[in-house]
Amino acid sequence: MSIDLAGKTPIADYMVVASGTSQRHVAAVAEHLIRRLKEAGYGAAHVEGLRQGDWVLIDSGDVLIHIFRPEVRDFYKLEKMWSANIPAEQAAV
Repeated sequence: MSIDLAGKTPIADYMVVASGTSQRHVAAVAEHLIRRLKEAGYGAAHVEGLRQGDWVLIDSGDVLIHIFRPEVRDFYKLEKMWSANIPAEQAAV
């Protein structure tokens, strides 16, 4: 799922939320994305949670990528939180 963050926060333009089927799958998907981002010329992304494999955050600058195990994704519900319509004057600065 892709979430447009325009007008909601200055930290990124988009957020991508995805799931893997297990810790190993989450880590493998993240490693693949990290490698492809670097090969595409986006440099080294900041990565959190790769060793644990429950929730990996890849910060590539304009795009934040979250990869979850299904249970963790369901618990945090980032899609619900960031998909809410927030008036620009109330957006985080």
